[in-house]
Amino acid sequence: MASPALRADLGRIVGDEHVLDPVPRELLQDATESRGLTGRALAAVRPADAEEVAAVVRWAARTGTALVPRGGGTGFSGGAVPGAAPDDPDAVVLATDRLTRGATIRPEDWSATFPAGTVTADLQRRCLEAGLFFAPNPGSAESSLLGGNVATNAGGPRSFKHGPVRAWVSGVEAVLGDGERVRLGGAVRKNVETLDLLGLLCGSEGTLGVLTEVTLKLQPAPEVALPTIALYADREAGLAAIAAVLACGVVPTALEFLDGTTLAASAGAFPGGLPEGAGFAVLVEALGPAAVAPLEARELATALAPDALAVRAPTERAAVDALWRWRDGVSIAVTAARGGKLSEDLVVPASRLGDALAAVEEVGARHGVPVTSWGHAGDGNLHATVLVDRDDAAELARAEQAAHAMLEIAHRLGGALTGEHGIGLVKREAAAALDPTLRRAQRAVKDVLDPAGIMNPGRKL
Repeated sequence: MASPALRADLGRIVGDEHVLDPVPRELLQDATESRGLTGRALAAVRPADAEEVAAVVRWAARTGTALVPRGGGTGFSGGAVPGAAPDDPDAVVLATDRLTRGATIRPEDWSATFPAGTVTADLQRRCLEAGLFFAPNPGSAESSLLGGNVATNAGGPRSFKHGPVRAWVSGVEAVLGDGERVRLGGAVRKNVETLDLLGLLCGSEGTLGVLTEVTLKLQPAPEVALPTIALYADREAGLAAIAAVLACGVVPTALEFLDGTTLAASAGAFPGGLPEGAGFAVLVEALGPAAVAPLEARELATALAPDALAVRAPTERAAVDALWRWRDGVSIAVTAARGGKLSEDLVVPASRLGDALAAVEEVGARHGVPVTSWGHAGDGNLHATVLVDRDDAAELARAEQAAHAMLEIAHRLGGALTGEHGIGLVKREAAAALDPTLRRAQRAVKDVLDPAGIMNPGRKL
């Protein structure tokens, strides 16, 4: 609970009605709630603009109060969950959902500037209405916020061809840990006049400051989006299909995979029903001009066809949307299978994906827990997941051990602990084993940009 003095201080900055005490449960959780992670906080504050954000950060730096910046709360790393670890200090949640004023779209520059509290799906729709395209499409687009996407350098299926969010950011406005407002980059598409401070903030998980506004470099809206999904009897056939796609000469916008357990968990929502015996799926997308995308889609379907039980290539808008809704809902379906899940997003070289999948299965067998994997085959990014009954303490403990063991797979195969979810809290212990020189360099950056150490302490670093 916040003290009367704290509530009064924050109320003078943002208005009493935007200081939340007690803190609503939804602001003490993120998507790691499915593994039982819930936090605590002194209060939550909801500033309306960059100046109020700066005033809150200056107050926090002056009083030594920890701040936890928060977007839509859709993360899988515990990065926006305050007070979830025993060594976490008492903190105030800084929610960015009211930062919604002042969007500008510049079609002539293929550029747009949006406040950090903009919902990702709304941003995508507004860009399309202006004839422009923002490719990053995290699965939680209807609830995630732009600032959170940038702070975690979010990815999604289309990252294979178009890159993660960082590839689309040309500028930001941010409030650093000392309360100073700064603009980095802008509407130009090329800019090397300073060190890449903009890149530092992308993926910093709220540990260096608070993003208040983001400028994006966009592309003309594609005319056609054509997904194709192929179903296979087993993983070996599916991996061969992925290799064939990578060798066919066409670069798909997305190259996804789903294993048999994931397919079984989401079978009820699969458009048209799964063919009997399906144990692996590969999903690709051709996106672009009407004169080009259908040709690319046919090439991709040809590459997927050998050994496939079925190949489905919808072209009608409703059918296309239904297929992507199913893919976006896979995480929810897997969670529902046992009531909870622990999901890691290992990334390995694409050529080692099969080795990673086999290693994940071995970890599950060794710890006596059910596991499954799906994700972004083209990026070598797999969502290695332990299914868990959250009410079974013994099983939850084994699941935590298995999830930690999964992280070791990534470095063993030449990859990284996280491809898009971030380090946050849940991978903090594993990140502590990174090269000491890298850790010192990261800490030095934080000490300069957040001298009081108030920004999301105990996360990322």
